[in-house]
Amino acid sequence: MKALATFVTAVGRLNGFVGKTFSWLALGAVLVCFVVVVQRYVFSTTQIWMQDLYVWLNGAMFMAVAGYGLLTDSHVRVDIFYRPAPARKKAVLDMIGVVLFLLPFCVVVWLWGFEYVQRSWMLKEGSPNPGGMPGLFVLKTFILGFVVLVGLQGLSMLARSILVLGGRDDLLPEEFRYARG
Repeated sequence: MKALATFVTAVGRLNGFVGKTFSWLALGAVLVCFVVVVQRYVFSTTQIWMQDLYVWLNGAMFMAVAGYGLLTDSHVRVDIFYRPAPARKKAVLDMIGVVLFLLPFCVVVWLWGFEYVQRSWMLKEGSPNPGGMPGLFVLKTFILGFVVLVGLQGLSMLARSILVLGGRDDLLPEEFRYARG
């Protein structure tokens, strides 16, 4: 049981670090978008690569912070049933959701995404826009990072559920326990 608690804590800290770090890309995307708008409407010019940049920053951020969103319950959920539920019921609901939906989703995205990303790397794919940014293959790699981080967080949720149902959630730091309903 201690190994499960260590796993939950390690994955939570990893997703916390990645989420807080990559969330700063939102500021970068807003600033670049602002510059593009000023260029276009004040100076009647634009740089295609800058338009690519703010879209790519946004895409990279959302892919990278998805595991953090799952960690912090910032995702869409039917809260009418989940939020007021006691910890044991939340654990059962999480187990069902992770096993039936989240992990199969991660497997499908990995299986389809791996070849897609691999092909992009082989081609050293760049922006389809003339004058756009090179290195689209790097952005596409975030698809696999998304799967890894969300999949790990799903396994962490499963481990946390096992600890709760086994009456050993006391092994978890307070930040990784279920919030009181």
